[in-house]
Amino acid sequence: MNDQLDPARAAAAAEAAPTPSDLANALRALAMDAVEKAKSGHPGLPMGAADVATVLFTKVLKYDAADPAWPDRDRFVFSAGHGSMLLYALLHLTGVEGMTIEELKNFRQLHSKTPGHPENFVTPGVETTTGPLGQGIATAVGMALAERMLAAEYGEEIVDHHTFVLASDGDLMEGISHEAIAFAGNLRLSKLVVLWDDNGISIDGPLSLSDTTDQRKRFEACGWTTMRVDGHDQAAIARALARARKSDRPTLIACKTTIGFGAPTRAGTSKAHGEPLGAEELAGAKKALGWGHAPFEIPASIKKAWEKAGRKGRSARKAWEQRFQALPAETRAELERRLAGIPPQALVEAIAAHKRALVESPAAVATRKAGEAVLEAIAPAVPELVAGSADLTPSNNVKVKTSVPVKPGDFAGRYVHYGIREHGMAAAMNGIALHGGFRPAGATFLVFTDYARPAMRIAALAGVPAIYVMTHDSIGLGEDGPTHQPVEHLAALRAMPNMRVFRPGDAVETAECWQLALERTDGPSVLALTRQNLAPARTTHSETNLCETGAYELSPAKGAAAKATIFASGSEVEIALAAQALLAERGIPSRVVSTPSLDLFLAQPEEVRARILGDAPIRAAIEAGVRFGWDAVIGSDGVFVGMESFGASAPYKQLYEHFGITAAALADKIAARHNG
Repeated sequence: MNDQLDPARAAAAAEAAPTPSDLANALRALAMDAVEKAKSGHPGLPMGAADVATVLFTKVLKYDAADPAWPDRDRFVFSAGHGSMLLYALLHLTGVEGMTIEELKNFRQLHSKTPGHPENFVTPGVETTTGPLGQGIATAVGMALAERMLAAEYGEEIVDHHTFVLASDGDLMEGISHEAIAFAGNLRLSKLVVLWDDNGISIDGPLSLSDTTDQRKRFEACGWTTMRVDGHDQAAIARALARARKSDRPTLIACKTTIGFGAPTRAGTSKAHGEPLGAEELAGAKKALGWGHAPFEIPASIKKAWEKAGRKGRSARKAWEQRFQALPAETRAELERRLAGIPPQALVEAIAAHKRALVESPAAVATRKAGEAVLEAIAPAVPELVAGSADLTPSNNVKVKTSVPVKPGDFAGRYVHYGIREHGMAAAMNGIALHGGFRPAGATFLVFTDYARPAMRIAALAGVPAIYVMTHDSIGLGEDGPTHQPVEHLAALRAMPNMRVFRPGDAVETAECWQLALERTDGPSVLALTRQNLAPARTTHSETNLCETGAYELSPAKGAAAKATIFASGSEVEIALAAQALLAERGIPSRVVSTPSLDLFLAQPEEVRARILGDAPIRAAIEAGVRFGWDAVIGSDGVFVGMESFGASAPYKQLYEHFGITAAALADKIAARHNG
């Protein structure tokens, strides 16, 4: 153990020109030390994949640590997020500002830049939040697609980079990986390269306990090029990466590695996966690797070599900046706006004109069709909008007349056929948005947010401004029955922090909600839209976006102070208005507050909420979903009309009658409370 820290050996190593193995061992040592200090973490993957990462960062990656977010950099997605210390060690050694040795020493501690799994909103140089396995590889597919689409628009002098992924066995076992690789293979995303850390170990033990899939054959069946290399042979890894960069298809490189490489008793076992090595094993590993330095100590020669690797892409960045500045001023300004995620000013004008037209020619229309009309109106104003559907294009109505589909080898279009891959679609949307230059809007039925939810949660957590167009939003979809009728989904999505849920009540509100979703830059939005036609609720034009407070008084009480306030969203707004009329006939004045976004309303300042809530003694809400969440508005003793069970298969009007979601039922409940 004392030999490990021999001063003479340490001094000699510091002066000698470092070998590629020295560079990899620096990564291993920092990962082992940080996990040991934290008494928590996953040392095995960094130790096993260090050679792969070394080759990528020193030989291949177009990357400048001085500006880790420059637009034409190669992307490196660390899908195996549990091995995060490998990424943090890379960022530190290459010289990313703020990634100090102190941050590594604070691994997994509160307020550090080195959380347990990589977070793009915490750590400079992290491309995307990963942790839930499979999310990284699927998000990377969206990044690779965005690169090709932006290159098709602005040319490869401005957009020409690869997306590299480090993926684990677990990433490839997760079902989302199949959605992602099939989608990428179909589109022939040739600038996507997945480096698979093929170590054959999971937490439970040998991978063979649960999986014997031939991953190369699986990827090949999906249209990928595949290779196999010794993941500790840096020359072989470099050759494979060179071949991958020339492929006309996405590439999987299976890198056969030993988890916990160098650990005397834990290498190649599950014990190296998810816990610190312990002092004795750590000392043995460093001795086996020939690493004779104190914890967190990196010899100057090795640090210098890594910093040189971090500067490797600087000339490419500066050359790109010159090309970018040489663009025509208007083109450059537009691309700068899009890369910064700033909504176009023309959007406001397009929405205002569309709203005026809707009021001038009112018609009953499903909000999914109203959404299609909005997209038709704003498409010229929002060139960065990339719409798509999980194989429900005729039902979701997000493909407009001018939409051109993206096709294999032809990326000039702005409509994406994602196939029946809700989860993969949502993750790819994260990648498209994170890449920069585009605003993704993906569609399916609201009930299938169950399939997309993990990627939607990542978007909410990481502040990704994706837009989910979720149609068929209630029992109002009718005959498809309870498997397709969402009842708890609005409540579940509203419960997710930073997820903005919109449920517009007519065509005008649909336009306003689309505007709010597109103007949002700090998180995702859901647009829950109907299958059935809805009567116009907004019959006079307002330049103001009334939906921006989440709720607003749609119809005030007539003739006297309101005895009841009725809150309603979406398709139930017209029912609330009908109930208001029935109550008026009974001498009970009431007001109707349209609530297109309950969560946005609850986020308003207290004075805004108080004004909209009003002071009527009875508060009621109606929504074709479960009550959960509405008590924040109506109180635990408030009147609620909605669903208390799953739905049923029948025409939608029969279902509303059957489940008592009617104007008469609402009016009766309010009257009973008033007279009681």
